[in-house]
Amino acid sequence: MRMKRIVILISGRGSNLRALVDARLPCTVAAVISNRPDAAGLVFAAQHGIATQVVDHTTFSGREAFDAALGDAIETHQPDLIVMAGFMRLLTADFIRRFAGRMVNIHPALLPAFTGLDTHARAIERGCRVHGCTVHYVTEGMDEGPIIAQAAVPVLPDDDADALAARVLVEEHRLYPAVLQAWCKDAFALEGGRVRWRDVLTWPAPARYPAC
Repeated sequence: MRMKRIVILISGRGSNLRALVDARLPCTVAAVISNRPDAAGLVFAAQHGIATQVVDHTTFSGREAFDAALGDAIETHQPDLIVMAGFMRLLTADFIRRFAGRMVNIHPALLPAFTGLDTHARAIERGCRVHGCTVHYVTEGMDEGPIIAQAAVPVLPDDDADALAARVLVEEHRLYPAVLQAWCKDAFALEGGRVRWRDVLTWPAPARYPAC
């Protein structure tokens, strides 16, 4: 059986990339592609023998041209799944339709709450008692795609955005590899706009935190 292939998209330090590579997933990381030539994650990938590529968004006349070039770069690696790991670009509808059902992302909030940016500060401002992260399929609506799995953390009384972000990031680094491990085993499928897990026992285990 052919081993599944993924392409990972990054824009910066690549902390989730590191978590995925360190997890030794039973799939091939065919390439790491960044829209920023100075992304630190590219160095990490190269050090681990992973092909890297830069599609610099600043060299294109607009989003459509960049997305077309990015899509072409991705397709040369023939991935079964595109994994967004801190890729900080809004993608056009044409790009998303091109790879429909084959793109996943991790968002630092418990969707559908707090789509977009500044999620940690917003959660604190709203008085949330729990916060977390969500792995979801990418669709044309920003952070609106079908939810695959989530992890929750407590919001503590003395939290600021940085402290809460650090707690959530620990769960991102646990949850994303767990979801990709499950994907490699065909443990879930996208059906009719929702994610169906084939066996509840394959769900990523929840984090253990004291009551807050």
